[in-house]
Amino acid sequence: MRAIEIMMEEHRYIERMLKVIRKICYKILQCEEINYDDFDKVIEFIKNYADGHHHNKEEIFLFNKMVEKLGSTGEVIIKNGMLVEHDLGRGYVKELIEGLEKVKAGDEEAKLDIIAAAISYTHLLEKHIDKEDNVIYKFAIRELDDSILKEIELQCIEYETTNGDIRKKNIEILENLEAKLL
Repeated sequence: MRAIEIMMEEHRYIERMLKVIRKICYKILQCEEINYDDFDKVIEFIKNYADGHHHNKEEIFLFNKMVEKLGSTGEVIIKNGMLVEHDLGRGYVKELIEGLEKVKAGDEEAKLDIIAAAISYTHLLEKHIDKEDNVIYKFAIRELDDSILKEIELQCIEYETTNGDIRKKNIEILENLEAKLL
């Protein structure tokens, strides 16, 4: 199914950004100055691509259909699993932003908050991606009717067509950060 293939491909870009985040945090541990511009780009990627683009498609198209069509099983794995993890990720990003603001305001100890939030985000997303790729997506393909999968695919293709510039811009952000940091 092309929609799920696209979502899995997006995971590969997100995983690459997680490596960038770890590298930036390591630089903080090495007592290097925080490059706020790099963090701004990371946060932009997370908000606009990982969450705004990728999670949006999952939540609006795939997950809604799983809850609607798979009854209590779909509801449990989506509402009590995947959506909770999406919200946890958003919380870590909020904490990261708050930590950055504290350091900018002179609170050197808040560097700990930056590292804690950023690394917590990377750990969460690594596990989350693995779960989606190896369990949730396979479950959806196996359990949803072909007509529902086709509907999701058409919605995702339309979404990609309409929002292709988001993908392109954020992959460019990722590649620039990788070239600079990795």
